[in-house]
Amino acid sequence: MQKYSGFGLLKHALSHHENWQRVWRNPVPKKKYDVIIVGGGGHGLATAYYLAKVHGITNVAVLEKGYLGGGNTARNTTIVRSNYLWDESAKLYEHAMKLWEGLSQDLNYNVMFSQRGVLNLGHTLQDMRDIERRVNANRLNGIDGEVLDPQSIKEIVPMMDCSDKPRYPIMGASWQPRGGVARHDAVAWGYARAADALGVDLIQQCEVVDIIQEDGAATGVMTKTHGVISANRIGCVTAGNSGVMAAMAGFKLPLESHPLQALVSEPIKPILDTVVMSNHVHGYVSQSDKGDLVIGAGIDGYLGYGQRGGYHTIEHTVQAIVEMFPVFSRVRMNRQWGGIVDTCPDACPIISATPVENLFFNCGWGTGGFKATPGSGHVFAGTLAAGKATEMAEPFSMFRFHDGALIDEHGAAGVAH
Repeated sequence: MQKYSGFGLLKHALSHHENWQRVWRNPVPKKKYDVIIVGGGGHGLATAYYLAKVHGITNVAVLEKGYLGGGNTARNTTIVRSNYLWDESAKLYEHAMKLWEGLSQDLNYNVMFSQRGVLNLGHTLQDMRDIERRVNANRLNGIDGEVLDPQSIKEIVPMMDCSDKPRYPIMGASWQPRGGVARHDAVAWGYARAADALGVDLIQQCEVVDIIQEDGAATGVMTKTHGVISANRIGCVTAGNSGVMAAMAGFKLPLESHPLQALVSEPIKPILDTVVMSNHVHGYVSQSDKGDLVIGAGIDGYLGYGQRGGYHTIEHTVQAIVEMFPVFSRVRMNRQWGGIVDTCPDACPIISATPVENLFFNCGWGTGGFKATPGSGHVFAGTLAAGKATEMAEPFSMFRFHDGALIDEHGAAGVAH
């Protein structure tokens, strides 16, 4: 007869219970929540944290179909900046930037936020006109920014080819010194730990398969592992799968989902201590604290949910990066991947009520999701707490596409948007 002790004994006993998987892996309290948040990535966890901390709403459940922070939060290129053109988006991203600047202290968790500066390169006269316009708009909104000439760029990044030899010579750049990078999974775990400490239930391996509705109002969700979980309000923060969630509730969102490509190199000695982005050749690069070159590319042209790389997109981006940085030509690629981004026609997010009462969506961030994480969570928490859009969220209603009140950031503020 096999003997058990300690941990093994408890697991053996639970294995004979008919619902042992539910009890052992994910105990779910049988109660009605004030708020259910669908999606346990950075934005969802940040929303839960600020609901508890700022609004005192701790009867909250975060439902994640995989593991916390395992979706797009684990598949981004970690860049943080707030140099957006239009007032509404600049205000939102600057709000996020200010939260980033104190986030490690607030969460008592090192998110490795490094304000090493962000360069957005210009390669044509039109690029430079756009850069000057955007920097002036940033300054009017109290956001730091400068316009640099090639010589000033060379002083910041000595190994970059600022000569007239490349196909797309560098004519100048915008420079945001307060921009930089952060550690993606540290952000998710920092928010998760802080939310958990405030009493939020974090439920992993819990896929939502339907939105429960009564008389036109959302009352809960149906899950694969725990059946129906009820709530007064539901916030969907599911990144590239937002369209799927909206279909469960019976309406369509004005967005498309695309794979977004990125890659990292083998670790090398420290050589690049800032972030370099080029909209014209569509590539951006920084160096992580581990030594990897973190390279971002564009979205694949097709719609899809495959979290894998499109080699044609990667090839084009690597070609552009090597042209700007000939010194990188012999560095080997370590791995590449695709995240899933949902993008609205005006390249700005949706933070909004929906046609279903008590159901709210936070989505459509495109490539701007990671940098917005603290601001997105803070603003969406306010919206869920009030049951209506806050002042900062109001311009990002999903109904703006019906009214024509777009915030057209597309192509205005660096790579992708």
